[in-house]
Amino acid sequence: MPEQKSAPLHNREAYEEREKDLLAPYAQLSSKSLGRQHTEDECIFRTRFQRDLDRIVHSTAFRRLEYKTQVFINHEGDYYRTRLTHSLEVSQISRGIARMLRLNEDLAQTIALAHDLGHTPFGHAGEAAMNVLMEDAGGFEHNKQSYRVVTQLEERYPDFLGLNLSFEVLEGILKHSSEYDKPEDDEELKKVGYPTLEAQIVNFADEIAYMNHDLDDGLQYGMLTFEMLEEVALWREIFSEITKKFPQAPDKVKRFRTVSKLIHRLVDDLQTETRKRFTEKKIATLEEVRAKGKNVVGLSAETQKKTAELKKFLFENMYCHWRVERMAEKAKRTITDLFNAYLGNPKILPDEFYSRIKKNNDLKRHICDYIAGMTDRFALQEYKKLFDPEERV
Repeated sequence: MPEQKSAPLHNREAYEEREKDLLAPYAQLSSKSLGRQHTEDECIFRTRFQRDLDRIVHSTAFRRLEYKTQVFINHEGDYYRTRLTHSLEVSQISRGIARMLRLNEDLAQTIALAHDLGHTPFGHAGEAAMNVLMEDAGGFEHNKQSYRVVTQLEERYPDFLGLNLSFEVLEGILKHSSEYDKPEDDEELKKVGYPTLEAQIVNFADEIAYMNHDLDDGLQYGMLTFEMLEEVALWREIFSEITKKFPQAPDKVKRFRTVSKLIHRLVDDLQTETRKRFTEKKIATLEEVRAKGKNVVGLSAETQKKTAELKKFLFENMYCHWRVERMAEKAKRTITDLFNAYLGNPKILPDEFYSRIKKNNDLKRHICDYIAGMTDRFALQEYKKLFDPEERV
């Protein structure tokens, strides 16, 4: 009798079987995805979420994040975070939490990398300006724009617009929520229930990432000092530990170690509190997550209080700093003037966007798509081309 050969360990089916053994019953299995809008043949060696992750990384919108503002505009210096480095940090933290809770790391990482694809140039100042300009045309919210990017604006396939991502990834993008993200309920998503745990952990990974990298950037930029941060309990506790352990270390090293320890403490608190809530809410399966998974991922009450204090400190001392406010004014003016120029004469738009306007006449939305897709430096260059008579067009 001939010897039977086992399935190769690197193919998709084998990986999906390993997920069943390794992941918790409340995790989202790749093989149990609710699928894609457009039917496609499965990849022979990647799961659905691994394939989605690759599609995000190779998208145009993802590459542009390199030159989009997080807090400091790109030309302020090479050290500071951009939307791209922020997304990578959120991805790393999400993956770590998913691993600890035995969730689907590929799904969590994919949602994390996609969550800011729809952001305008110039950070939240740019988003606020765009929302005002679009007030009578549906408004602007970057989660919805991220969803629009991956379902309509990316053009890479002959049979459909967008990236045709899995339902669970689209759900994670559209339902992303944090201090600055307040998604509206979508009727189709409401039918399915609460989001996967993978989507929920990305929400907190986003906050953990921005709180800590904004501390680091603020100290590097000189907006914040160790003395100012003494009033923040969470920072004070950890910085004291680091200083006692490494008294001779340079301030830069103390800063790095404190930020690292702070991330560790928040991640540990999150996974401990979330496990506790699993028990309290009696959640043991994905179906139970969908049915009663509201606020099942979260920080302990004590840590929530301390992070609220940290966020308040950052808002008052960094996000409202005169340098940030000055850049916000520039951002508002740049985006507003570009928008009004295109609105007054759509023919100055690139052919790709002007042709879309001629097809369905949704003028403001297409202008919004064009500006939202710009990087900071492209928007500034475009501003010069349109308003500086000596600049080449």
